[in-house]
Amino acid sequence: MIEAVSETKNQIAISVDQASQASSLSKPFLRNEIRAGKLRVVRPGNSRRVLIMMSDFMDYLRGEISEK
Repeated sequence: MIEAVSETKNQIAISVDQASQASSLSKPFLRNEIRAGKLRVVRPGNSRRVLIMMSDFMDYLRGEISEK
């Protein structure tokens, strides 16, 4: 179950840890996908915190995110 979901600009966002728990993908794998540009993230304000928009994560899981 996903807890402490953040809301960014009226959209739901989850942490890398929450995405890992929800999908059974490892945190290092997800971080590598983020570095490779395959999974988009947002950094609210000047925060170092990385959040994944739920819509982007669902697209990623369905294979609908194209590489840039």
